[in-house]
Amino acid sequence: MRTIEIALNTKAALGECPRWDEKIQVLYWTDITRCQLHRFDPISQQDEYLTFQEEIGCFSLRPYGGFVLAMRSGFYLTSGWHTKIEKICDPEAHLTHNRLNDGRCDAAGRFFAGSYYPPKDHSEANLWQLNTQLEANLVYDNLLTTNGIGFSPDNKIFYYSNSPEHIIYQCDYNIKTGTVSNKRIFHEFPHGQGRPDGCAIDIYGNYWSALFEGGRLVKLNPQGKIMEEIPTPVHCPSMVAFGGEDLKTLFITSAGERPKTELTQYPNSGCLFKMRVDTPGIIEHRFFM
Repeated sequence: MRTIEIALNTKAALGECPRWDEKIQVLYWTDITRCQLHRFDPISQQDEYLTFQEEIGCFSLRPYGGFVLAMRSGFYLTSGWHTKIEKICDPEAHLTHNRLNDGRCDAAGRFFAGSYYPPKDHSEANLWQLNTQLEANLVYDNLLTTNGIGFSPDNKIFYYSNSPEHIIYQCDYNIKTGTVSNKRIFHEFPHGQGRPDGCAIDIYGNYWSALFEGGRLVKLNPQGKIMEEIPTPVHCPSMVAFGGEDLKTLFITSAGERPKTELTQYPNSGCLFKMRVDTPGIIEHRFFM
């Protein structure tokens, strides 16, 4: 039986986007609604953070330090920790309700990030690709909440979810051109039992997903079949990431800004958790520059 432990006893409002830096052996993660980017050292237990002027949905590391950031008002670059952020572009400047949400880089250094449309009265979120010319190109529209972005180990499959639909999609991916095609359903979850949120993919192509309001993680094989379901000590796990020296520690973020009745039942909501697994994950790809 899997054992999930508290890695960091914190109270994130909306912990998200855990991302392991294999070069310096630390875990970065965001607290979206508090506009924070955290840096956690599992050995020293030190957790420090930067606070921005707006929400940061996700990010990816750069090869020589710094980040590409997906924020409420678009894409930004930084050259390091505690450095000035530089705006690239805002592809959704005309969509005042939206903010960028989940994202990840491909093996060629392109950054994919999707948006979130809070009113949810119609589908106004989108999925974007920030290419190596720093241009944001539309990949898919008519979404509500973009999540679960990931790539297969051979770079031939692209995944994403539209969380309110309870569906994870699978698409063909051309790493040379950055083209996404042939969208189909990878897995559809029953409504009312949790929505697919952030993901991580292991070296065998298994897709690990956190089910928000579902109180569990699921491991799906490359054909979309559930191989394992793992209960979590919180109702709202939000995303997972492989880390540690051997990439066999699965870190799990969670939401702590929840109804009082839920917090009474799940007092560790908002904590960062960890779990040892048998199969290592994939080292995260970095932004091209």
